[in-house]
Amino acid sequence: MRRNLLLLGIAPLALACAVVAQDPAAQDAPKKSANHAAGGSAAKGKQIFEQKCAMCHFADKEEKKIGPGLKGISKRGTFTVNGNKVTTESLTKWIENGDSQMPGMKDSLEPAQIKDVVAYVKTL
Repeated sequence: MRRNLLLLGIAPLALACAVVAQDPAAQDAPKKSANHAAGGSAAKGKQIFEQKCAMCHFADKEEKKIGPGLKGISKRGTFTVNGNKVTTESLTKWIENGDSQMPGMKDSLEPAQIKDVVAYVKTL
């Protein structure tokens, strides 16, 4: 009888220790997914690109369509229009604000969608 009571007392204590031991790992997981979200999803970005950007830009060619072809833009390292360096920040600003030849997309795309498009364009 005492042995059964002892086991009943130890079981909740062991369970509590297991939960506490796993807690830091659970806290790390959201940080990783938040960082992934901060970088955007290239797969989602491809879909958005095909809907909103492909009418003016080739993704698989460097040739100009209406706007410049974007194949190899990350490897090239500079924008063909102005020679500025291609970075996550510069791509984001370009997509948000556009220029005299490209409309800014911040009114038609959510910030997360812009991050996704940037992630996709960087893979071209």
